[in-house]
Amino acid sequence: MESKHIVSVTGIIVKDGKYLITQRDLNKRAFPGKWTVPGGKIDTEDYINLPKDTKDHWYNVLEKVLRREVKEEAGLEIDNIEYLTSITFLRGEDPVLIISMYADYADGEITLNDESVDYAWVTLEEARNYDLIEGIYEELEMLDKILKGEKIREWRNKSF
Repeated sequence: MESKHIVSVTGIIVKDGKYLITQRDLNKRAFPGKWTVPGGKIDTEDYINLPKDTKDHWYNVLEKVLRREVKEEAGLEIDNIEYLTSITFLRGEDPVLIISMYADYADGEITLNDESVDYAWVTLEEARNYDLIEGIYEELEMLDKILKGEKIREWRNKSF
């Protein structure tokens, strides 16, 4: 198997102690109708035409892509982006790596693009009532603990 991956970044947006979740369009190839958090693929175009930060490197590409994706998908500006966890899966034969981040809401009103059909700002408890993509609830749970000052090392699914 090749070592090339599709790389995506997702972000849990925090506003007034609640988390933004969005419902995927029913016609999406992956996880149609499921609830998730904003995010998307990293493309070379996300950085290739920008000036390099050093002689050979671009920095903060994940953060730039997450800001763009959240703006495109939800119409929001975000600040204080932090790493949460990482996920891999196979989409057919293509390996996918998702870097899960979290960020503070900074500005804007929710305006969904055609990738989502609904949204909600939810507490951790309220999130249980939504048909989330597997693992998303555990990510919300991790973040909830972090925001309460607990030290979290890695994502854990208690059912496995």
